[in-house]
Amino acid sequence: MITATGLELRAGTRILLADTTLRLQAGDRVGLVGRNGAGKTTTLKVLAGEGQPYSGAVSRQGDLGYLPQDPREGDLTMTARDRVLSARGLDVLAAQLEKVQIQMAELADGPARDAAIERYGRIEERFAALGGYAAESEAGRICSNLGLPERVLLQQMETLSGGQRRRVELARILFAAADSDGSGSAGGTMLLLDEPTNHLDADSITWLRDFLKNYAGGLIIISHDVELLGAVVNKVWFLDAVRGELDSYNMNWQRYLDARATDEQRRRRERANAEKKASTLLAQAAKLGAKATKATAAHQMARRAEQMMSSLDEIRVADKVARIRFPSPAPCGRTPLTASGLSKSYGSLEVFAGVDLAVDRGSRVVVLGFNGAGKTTLLKVLCGRESADTGEIVAGHGLRLGYYAQEHDTLDLDATVWENVRHAAPDAGAQELRNLLGSFLFTGEQLDQKAGTLSGGEKTRLALAGLVSSAANVLLLDEPTNNLDPASREQVLDALSRFEGAVVLVTHDPGAVSALNPERVILLPDGTEDHWSDDYLELVELA
Repeated sequence: MITATGLELRAGTRILLADTTLRLQAGDRVGLVGRNGAGKTTTLKVLAGEGQPYSGAVSRQGDLGYLPQDPREGDLTMTARDRVLSARGLDVLAAQLEKVQIQMAELADGPARDAAIERYGRIEERFAALGGYAAESEAGRICSNLGLPERVLLQQMETLSGGQRRRVELARILFAAADSDGSGSAGGTMLLLDEPTNHLDADSITWLRDFLKNYAGGLIIISHDVELLGAVVNKVWFLDAVRGELDSYNMNWQRYLDARATDEQRRRRERANAEKKASTLLAQAAKLGAKATKATAAHQMARRAEQMMSSLDEIRVADKVARIRFPSPAPCGRTPLTASGLSKSYGSLEVFAGVDLAVDRGSRVVVLGFNGAGKTTLLKVLCGRESADTGEIVAGHGLRLGYYAQEHDTLDLDATVWENVRHAAPDAGAQELRNLLGSFLFTGEQLDQKAGTLSGGEKTRLALAGLVSSAANVLLLDEPTNNLDPASREQVLDALSRFEGAVVLVTHDPGAVSALNPERVILLPDGTEDHWSDDYLELVELA
């Protein structure tokens, strides 16, 4: 159980949540919703014990599994399998068993060997109590369902892409929460999941949806996947960014949407009727006020009209949406970026090979491939953040690259919002940058907020603001619609469709591909190039 009392959360001086009491218990599957920047990620982080509230107290009982948007923890030298098994401490015990086995084989008969055998028995007993050898099979099933095949599990964490690492962390959490049959029917762990479908293909999302739908424990989920919310949640917490309050609805997602719509209709109807009556009263008061003998009556009428309007429930203010527009790209030659014979390996693991790419002025290219095929790595190589093992990259005349990283790697999390965009556009005027940040919904004290304290959606907006300020003529975009609410996503897709420069896109979002209207596709890991066809659309969600 998780209980929060008198909870107040702030971002700088901005109140995200004020004097709120929350409770999560077994059987509660809560959808935490609200616009980007409302404080959803901050709320989840505080409930998980990874952040401190401005005031109030949070108590936790039992095991907890927390998936942040950008997992950056853990020993990167360990294998993915050991990382998953570490959720139950099995990685340490397995290593100890292997070590003692070696000792037993090397020791001759005698007290030392007898001691090693006794030690092996004690470790194996603990290993069996935690699920033992069957646990590896169980962990393997969960990993496979999340798109992590055996070859990936044998790799060190440092060799994995950002999306693969995130899926390893999700697998680790679900493995800790699952029963021996791989289901969540026991539900002994409280799950706090922030955008768990990021980087998952369609089959993995379907499996995760079924797992969470049948999960017996407590669950809080932040997601912009409405199908996931519709299938899983039985309670909704709506975080109102305008009022700094959290409204709780003890109902499933569809009933919540219907209730919100009905409530809004009622508020608007009542306000329209009240405005009509108040207008009539004010008109009568104006007529009476012209006569000194009727001044008191006129004053009373005006007060009645004011009270009538002030007693109404507020109509929810429409969420502001970032106005995203990529500027005209800087002039460049006919082919601003060329790559030939690119290959990349991590140790003995070949990521991709033989990639040839010519990015012409204004061209549109989509990069497809299974998870772990090297899509993100290719973009990092093209922008110079990583070096290729073989091949050559040639910058054409006037090339100006803009790179958007799926894990927000281009942001300095210790720097402020203002410092980040100033670094992206050092030659731009201060007022020009303030206007730009304002169009991306960053104003006032938010400019002095550290980037590391922003929500996932806010980080996406800030990274895009830096991209817009660069006047790039070749954009390298890695999952640009992740973490965005529907309205902000539509803005990004609209900006993408209107951009006059060249784009190389990596995405799981079919809508982003349709907005781009690509001409070519690069298929990894083989580096095969082909003309775009809508037949490739079915591969986008699976890639």
